[in-house]
Amino acid sequence: MVNSAHTPIPLWRQLLATSVVVTAVRNGASGTAALEDVPADLRPGVQALAFHVWRNLGRAQALRQKLATRLPPPAADALLCTALALCWRDAGAPYDAFTLVNQTVEAAKHSAAIRAQANFLNACLRRFLRERDALVASTDADPVACWNHPPWWIKRVKQDHPEQWRDMLAAANDPAPMTLRVNGRKIHTPDYLALLAQAGIAARADVQVPSAVVLEHAIPVQRIPGFEQGLVSVQDAGAQMAAPLLLQGMANGAGLRILDACAAPGGKTGHLLEISDGAVTALEIDARRCARITQNTARLGLQARVQTADAARPQDWWDGQLFDAILLDAPCTASGIVRRHPDVRWLRRESDIAQLADQQKHLLQTLWALLRPGGQLVYCTCSVFRAEGHDQVQTFLAHNTDAILLPSPGHLIPQNGSKAGAVPDNRAGDHDGFYYALLQKRLA
Repeated sequence: MVNSAHTPIPLWRQLLATSVVVTAVRNGASGTAALEDVPADLRPGVQALAFHVWRNLGRAQALRQKLATRLPPPAADALLCTALALCWRDAGAPYDAFTLVNQTVEAAKHSAAIRAQANFLNACLRRFLRERDALVASTDADPVACWNHPPWWIKRVKQDHPEQWRDMLAAANDPAPMTLRVNGRKIHTPDYLALLAQAGIAARADVQVPSAVVLEHAIPVQRIPGFEQGLVSVQDAGAQMAAPLLLQGMANGAGLRILDACAAPGGKTGHLLEISDGAVTALEIDARRCARITQNTARLGLQARVQTADAARPQDWWDGQLFDAILLDAPCTASGIVRRHPDVRWLRRESDIAQLADQQKHLLQTLWALLRPGGQLVYCTCSVFRAEGHDQVQTFLAHNTDAILLPSPGHLIPQNGSKAGAVPDNRAGDHDGFYYALLQKRLA
């Protein structure tokens, strides 16, 4: 029976649904897609639990190896790891350990796929409760348990960022803040902060990004003052660097032709329209995601030329006129946004990096041909891997003598507010991980 508004949802139902989501990601589905399949009444609670599980799954898997001599069937293993991830330590746990163990066993009893494993799960978890401190200590030397990332990911971050890798992995396990982008066409940042204060919403301006406002606590978009009127959009501070960087040093007149390739869901498209009077073309290969671009720009009271097309095939969409500015937010591993999408680390495979790097290389080379001499192109990814950032651009520069690398942020290391340390190639603030390169085409 579907619970009424006055009947709390049993925890076992949420745990069972969470284990199904964890299994889906293990099988190659994104966490976002898996959560969309969860019944609406369960989804908020399941999302919160799943995010906690993904941020602690490395430790959970290490503990499961101590508790079970043989790997349980996939559904039972997902439920066991879900419980262990949620209760391996008291700090930050959503429920006390005894309640989680009790409700996990109850979840197994209610599942046809796991019922036969209920006694096994009960034995593992009861032993865990008895020996928790010793079991946790026995896994402390395991890097996967310590950092809650796959071995290949830890190795890659160590190689790419030998001075910052510990801070980066630690930051990836902290929830990201809710950050807004103030629409300068409608309101200035200080005035919007005053509007938030009047509504009793605590917030601060970002120290490096003028348009960014960071909320102390996340709230539903329906409660954000002026959201429906287009005063603000939800966008990470790091992502807000793209549009101003692209237009840096360029006149923002009505004649400027701007391309936003790979544009969905339209956050950067909207920002380009907010700070420029140019004509913006936004491309997206997925028709449904194209609709989101149109919806988002319409809320801002602005308009782009939105096309459902593959940016890598200009013969299908290009009108033959060169662009003054091109923003290439290339498909990538999303390794820089695991604060917001903690499933990504368990979804990705190391082989994905080379495949995506090839796609990025092709897009960069293809779109470069559409840029006028003297024009500017921003290549960016929400990745911390050098193969998708620094190395990609250096290879491009070596093969394109008409390209000039202008001063650019480079790799932005994920940071969490005041906890961030001063590191090279980076700026203080609270933002996700990105790579930015501003390229200019030489005049003939």
